[in-house]
Parts: sequence; structure tokens; C-alpha cells
Amino acid sequence: MINACKTASARRITAVIPNFPYARQDKKDKSRAPITAKLMANMLQTAGCNHVITMDLHASQIQGFFNVPVDNLYAEPSTLRWIKDHLKVEDCVIVSPDAGGAKRATSIADGLDLGFALIHKERARPNEVSRMVLVGDVKDRIAIIVDDMADTCGTLCKAADVVIQHGAKSAVAIVTHGILSGNAIEALNKSKLERLIVTNTVPHEAKKEACARIETIDISPTLAEACRRTHNGESVSFLFKHAPMD
Repeated sequence: MINACKTASARRITAVIPNFPYARQDKKDKSRAPITAKLMANMLQTAGCNHVITMDLHASQIQGFFNVPVDNLYAEPSTLRWIKDHLKVEDCVIVSPDAGGAKRATSIADGLDLGFALIHKERARPNEVSRMVLVGDVKDRIAIIVDDMADTCGTLCKAADVVIQHGAKSAVAIVTHGILSGNAIEALNKSKLERLIVTNTVPHEAKKEACARIETIDISPTLAEACRRTHNGESVSFLFKHAPMD
């Protein structure tokens, strides 16, 4: 599509990619592993892309793979609004299910003036968590587990078990990209998670029908406003801290 637009003399081409593909392959975690996120960046640029708009990159360093501007939007403003509208904020605590997501979780905790807890996890092999240790206090609180991606949901389900074991009233998970692959729905239905809130960066209507715990935050206004601002040459950085009204 990008190349078709390029050869049809488009002045400027902006690729809007809500969920950047292969974002987790951003470095060599072992020898001879591919860095496919870099390949995706090269493909987009070779096809003729002048600008990329994406949301909640797994690692923000991926922006450095591009030689064109990348606007990495955040679902955080929409997430903060959802928490304020649907939960009793003063009873909550923000929990990061791994050390890598600590920055994201502390940012949300600061935005709501809440406490923060961290789960240290050890993986036996990819997508399989062996042991989890909680650092912080969740007793008699609603534990809000925040992450950028729910793939097989193994981490989220184990994190919910851990916070409930440590005395949390309930566990709610909020993630940006609800990929929900493999047995994710089955795992969610058996888990101690009360709700899983995902944005619609990935279509999940069929999965929502199979699991009543899934709720959706619509981030189309944020992406639409980013497109409008880009087209008119206005500042996009306003959207990093503010969610446009629906």
C-alpha cells in the first residue's frame, strides 16, 4: 500500500501502526537471534514511508531503528481516565508484573498519586514464568496490574495469583495490546483476574464474546487526533499527556 501511494506521487505517506509488529524482537537475547523490529523499520522505509505513528512500543528504543520521524503515542492518558471513571482510586495500588514495566507503572501511579508494587519474575523459557516475588504492599487494596501487552496471559494470571495471595481485595489488569494468542482466553476464564481491560489496537471482538471479563478502552480518538495534528503541522506531544474526548 505504501509503495502504491509512493508510485502514485503521494507528497507524504504516514504509516499508522497501532500495534508495531515484532516489537519484542528488538535485540539479540541470545546469539544468532533475529532483530526483526529493525527489519520492519527497513521495510517501511524502503517502501517509501515518511512518518510512523504507533502506540506503546514494547521498547521505545525501536524509534532509533528509523531514519524518519516516529510518534510513539501512549495509552496512559486513556488508562488514567478509565481508572478514575470505573474504580475507587484511593483503594487502588498499581502493580508492575515485571521489572521492565516498572517505568510505565510508576508513571501511572504518579498520575493517580497512588502506591506502587513490583513483581520480580524468573522465566524458565520464553512465554513461561517459573517464579514470582512481590515487592511492595497490596493488602486490602484493588491491585491494578499494568503491562504493554497481553499475549498468552501467563504473566498476568500468575501476577493476579501473587497479589491475591498477599491479601489484595481484587486484581484488575490493564494492558495496551490485547493479542490474546493460544490458550489466553481459557487461562483468563480460570484466573483470579476480575477484569482485563485492553485497548482496541488489536481487534478482539471474537475473544471478547468468549470471555466476559474483557473490557475495551477505545483509543481511536487519540490516533485520529494524531493524524489530524500531523496533517496540519500541529504539535503531537500534547497527546502524550492528554486523551482527547470521544
